[in-house]
Amino acid sequence: MLKGFRDDPPELMIPRERLIEAIRRVYRSYGYAPIDTPALEYLEILTGKAGEESEKQLYKFQDQGGRWVGLRFDLTVPFARFAAQYIPEAGVPFKRYHLAKVWRGENTARGRYREFMQCDFDVIGTRSLAADVEIVLVIHDLLRALGFAEFSIRLNNRKLLTGLLERLNLADRAAAVLRVLDKLGKVGPQAVAEELQAAVNLDPGQSREILRLAELSGANAEILRQVEPLVAGSAVGAEGVADLTRVLDAARAAGVPEACLQLDVSIARGLDYYTGTVYETYLTALPGIGSVCSGGRYDNLAGLFTSQELPGVGASLGLDRLLAAMQELKMLEQVGTPAEVFIAYFDADRLPEYLRLAAALRRAGLAVEVYPEPKKLGQQLKYADRRGHRVALIAGAKEFDNHTCQVKDLQKKEQRDVPLESDARSIVAAVKEILK
Repeated sequence: MLKGFRDDPPELMIPRERLIEAIRRVYRSYGYAPIDTPALEYLEILTGKAGEESEKQLYKFQDQGGRWVGLRFDLTVPFARFAAQYIPEAGVPFKRYHLAKVWRGENTARGRYREFMQCDFDVIGTRSLAADVEIVLVIHDLLRALGFAEFSIRLNNRKLLTGLLERLNLADRAAAVLRVLDKLGKVGPQAVAEELQAAVNLDPGQSREILRLAELSGANAEILRQVEPLVAGSAVGAEGVADLTRVLDAARAAGVPEACLQLDVSIARGLDYYTGTVYETYLTALPGIGSVCSGGRYDNLAGLFTSQELPGVGASLGLDRLLAAMQELKMLEQVGTPAEVFIAYFDADRLPEYLRLAAALRRAGLAVEVYPEPKKLGQQLKYADRRGHRVALIAGAKEFDNHTCQVKDLQKKEQRDVPLESDARSIVAAVKEILK
């Protein structure tokens, strides 16, 4: 198998699909609507948008018609192209979510693959900071819905660094500085300082000023106080301070706990298209796995495809990285079937009755598997245990004749006889009592 690509057995796909269902519910609760875009785009759509590093990781080739195409490396650039094409009819602001695979030929690591699913949500067509605040609220609700009680939503604003670079007369090198600064958490300040001097041609004093900004720490209010003199004289820098203050205040007022919100001015986000607020989210119990939900404001990206002004902001949950974290934290239930109920089939002459019982349970909203062969009961129950069924229904000729059925809790190893009516209502009640 190709490095960075994986097969997903039922034990991983079942929790994966459950997470996807929860993610969709959160996005829809805020009014985000689903869209989809092709996995392949013309190469010129993908290039020149996110920086040299992302372009190096592109999977690209010529198709049979000789056209250069590429596999999408994220869902934001295709969305910008989508928005330019469809927003004139749909109107703004336009809120979308998109759950799909993307591909990057990058080095693999814990929770980092070359084929992975992103779960994006964005609002495009507004510069209002209300949209930036809502991204924080969605991230908070999303992590809660997925079972995490402790996590850190870290915020920064690209305008802070832009303001500092303006003060240092380095505004023309902003993109290069951001790409290097984005490596701070991986390689450390010394390596970043050396690369800023070697690759971006900064002098040691300029490098120190940039790292001084990135290494500010403390309470959110204290960091903002320390930032102000570093961007003094820059209107853009002052705007960044004001924007962050408003986002933090509004998110807290909307119910996001202070402990979940952390101002982190070292966050650069390596993609070139970000222009304002940027977000990264870390799990308190497993910070080393990296950010599980990241994004930011991109006010100019869609302008590459249309003359209409379409500023946007959004974030993306990395489903595969999150699943890797949940596996490591033992948060995933190990089951090999989505069916809670198992019906043993050991009386060969009674197949219609077994199928009738299964149909009645499914009409009541239960997931049911009927064993396909009339084998010994012990073999069938061993199969049910291995697959992770919660309840087994056992009925042979005697039970059918007496209109009863054994309902067995496979976890507690307890069973009892339950009346077997034509609509199976007593069995449905007994099963739901076990599952609740």
